[in-house]
Amino acid sequence: MSNLRDIYLEEAEDLFKKMEESLLLLEKSPDDSEVLVADVFRSMHTLKGSSGMFGSVNVADFVHNLETVYDQVRSGKARLTREIIDCTFQSLDHLKKIVLDPELNDSNNKKLHESLSQDVLNLLNDIEKIPELPTTIKSEDKVTYHIHFKPHKSIFQNGTNPLLLIDELSDLGKNRIFPYFEEELISESFNPVNSYAGWNIALAKEQGLDAIRDVFIFVDDDAQIEINEVSSEDLLSDRVFAYNLPDNDFHKSTFSLDTFKNFIKDFKGNKEAENQEGSQIDANEEQPAKEEKTVELSRNKVKRLMGNVKATQTVRVSAKKLDELMNLVSELVTTQASLSLLTEDEENARLQNITENIEKLTRQLRDTAFGMTLVQINNLFNRFQRVMRDLSKQLDKEVDFVTEGGETELDKRIIENVSDPLLHLIRNSLDHGIESVEERIAAGKPAKGTVVLRSYYSGAKVYIQIQDDGKGIDPEKILEKGIEKGLVSPSEILTKKEIYDLIFSPGFSMAKDVTDISGRGVGMDVVKRNIHDLRGEIIVESEVGVGTAITLGLPLTLSVIDGLLVKVSDTSFIIPLMEVERCYGVEKSEVVNEFNHLATIDDEQIAFVDLRKEFDLLDDDSKEFINLVIVKNRGTKIAVAVDAIEGEYQAVLKPVGKFFRKQEFISGATILGDGTMALVLDAYKIVEQKEKKFKNVAS
Repeated sequence: MSNLRDIYLEEAEDLFKKMEESLLLLEKSPDDSEVLVADVFRSMHTLKGSSGMFGSVNVADFVHNLETVYDQVRSGKARLTREIIDCTFQSLDHLKKIVLDPELNDSNNKKLHESLSQDVLNLLNDIEKIPELPTTIKSEDKVTYHIHFKPHKSIFQNGTNPLLLIDELSDLGKNRIFPYFEEELISESFNPVNSYAGWNIALAKEQGLDAIRDVFIFVDDDAQIEINEVSSEDLLSDRVFAYNLPDNDFHKSTFSLDTFKNFIKDFKGNKEAENQEGSQIDANEEQPAKEEKTVELSRNKVKRLMGNVKATQTVRVSAKKLDELMNLVSELVTTQASLSLLTEDEENARLQNITENIEKLTRQLRDTAFGMTLVQINNLFNRFQRVMRDLSKQLDKEVDFVTEGGETELDKRIIENVSDPLLHLIRNSLDHGIESVEERIAAGKPAKGTVVLRSYYSGAKVYIQIQDDGKGIDPEKILEKGIEKGLVSPSEILTKKEIYDLIFSPGFSMAKDVTDISGRGVGMDVVKRNIHDLRGEIIVESEVGVGTAITLGLPLTLSVIDGLLVKVSDTSFIIPLMEVERCYGVEKSEVVNEFNHLATIDDEQIAFVDLRKEFDLLDDDSKEFINLVIVKNRGTKIAVAVDAIEGEYQAVLKPVGKFFRKQEFISGATILGDGTMALVLDAYKIVEQKEKKFKNVAS
């Protein structure tokens, strides 16, 4: 049962996400309200049904009242107002809590539940006072159909989901849907990949069969489909008729169309008596869907539907299992490296051939497993839509929040860890960057500000950028504040980049007032530390009066990288291959005694780092030649001097201990095939630190 409840909670989370996205789009695109309101209504209806099935009565009852509000809106009897949308957002936040606390054991949840329930009822009372909007379709223009839909057993094998077709039918008009199942479903010959369900459907819609036929346009050969007009009237508008259909007959595969027609004949003959009976139906019984304007399904919409059906051929896998898979793949990579090392010492062609095949398969398995851990950044971006909406209202600022490049994929662990830093940067952009409406108009800008959140690939990295068209960052004020706080001396000359880096200093804040949003100087230093822990970088670009762009550069994965294995003395190091431009062998005398730490390579002067000196390793006077590995980051090159280059190596990254955590050049460690450890160098930090050092030397 707990397993089923986990599935319910996962589905509820998906429904919350879908409703929130539709509501946000409703605010931006009121012209598409018909489709979006229908999406919200359908999600609420699904949530209500699944909650009732699991005994979450409080959830089901609350959603039922909210669903009724949207039923009035979608049927044209009410207008969608700002009050309805605001109340719905508050209700969604509340529902996210009470699906985990269905009995309302938490007193705060119970108190809020009572308050919001009353708010929803007040909305319903207000809606009843709104005059019914005119509709172009009259009840007498509709006819009643019977549809028999029996998919072939093999229908799942071509990616078709019959339930989505039933869902599309239900959108065409008032309906009663009766499923039935073959006896084979509970027999020993049951096969879980087959379909054993069928449906008898009573549907009332305006005249014309094309819309119904279009629903089944792609399954004509995969199902038994019969469509018959049984009445020239909309019989389902009569509650007595709709709720007294012969259920026992409709729930059978042997259902006879004559049975339906005879029932209609008897109903019409005793209509007056039936109407009297209808007045005695329990008032608490759930009302059928209100009459609504029907939109014909186009063939393109059906094609999109079938495309979505095929796209749903995925399997939910827990994050824990993916982590276990990546750990096993990591161990396999290390074991394969040991095997390759052993094979080098054996003159056995057959063994070498097997080792090469294992190495190829290991690499393919690594790439496949890594691909399974990639998640579209759009899943992260969508979370911030709601944040921007609520925050802009709180700050009384008008902001257009735009997202770009949501299809970019990134390791799920990186996405999890970058969520909080991004949230902090977005809040700062809105609070400190975007001006008030009055300030923007006075500066000749549009009243509504713009914040753009984009992501894109560049080389082997993913970049996420937060850009606003606000007032920008004034470097003079930043420097003045830095001097005031003792972060820099008044005589020190800083570049623009170095001045901007001061905002990441602990306790640094330019806010005049402390609010619950920002101003305490806590956060930007944490943002930088968290991004660097992910082996990432932060670049700040700004222009006063124009705006600010903060870019995060992140690796694709934290698990396994392709690296260049190098040696200095008896110590092994890994340099990420994506940062390596090329390698050179030079005479030791050409670089060792260079007082300005510059090496001339192909007529180009490049600053170099001697790892022997950086790690206090003893010099080897017997070596006449050394190797220079050119690493680069955002256009800047640094040469790393090493004794030997061993070759390419698949490195399984492991975090370093507390003794290495503050080491400038180290981002992780790995275990080599012979069991020894190698430190993984961080090319970005090497470039950054040496740029500062050489600048100071030059000055």
